[in-house]
Amino acid sequence: MIRALSLEDRDTVQQIWSLQHMAYPLEAELIGFSEIPPLQDTFDTIRASGETFFGYINEEGDLIGAIAVEPEQEQVTISRMMVHPGHFRKGIAGTLIRHVLECYKEAPMFVVSTGTRNTPAVTLYEKFGFVKNHAFEVAPGVELTEFHLHIH
Repeated sequence: MIRALSLEDRDTVQQIWSLQHMAYPLEAELIGFSEIPPLQDTFDTIRASGETFFGYINEEGDLIGAIAVEPEQEQVTISRMMVHPGHFRKGIAGTLIRHVLECYKEAPMFVVSTGTRNTPAVTLYEKFGFVKNHAFEVAPGVELTEFHLHIH
């Protein structure tokens, strides 16, 4: 089940932080960069992020996936995507993306960035029709690719 997550709820923010610290080390390893921003987050930086979070909650009530977006007039930026490593390859990330695309179906464009070497994420975004827009270096030898999905 997917539901909106409130950053006003301390337990929810703690669950988001915990999930990030389980999921993002694997991306950091894939792209060869341990200083990715989600791993620098604290409880307070997540709470103050201003992002809109949606969570994938399993039957036991555990948060096992989350997506965060930053909706603006001309685009919706997917700012975070995370799935508990014990639940990879179960369609959770795809379900979260579909949810966001439906929630913001009036948005003309969606934007997401991921490590160029993060093949699972690149494949996932391309499966949903996202197209590579440009790549940029964020640290020596570490490249991110920005993808766009034009709806209208």
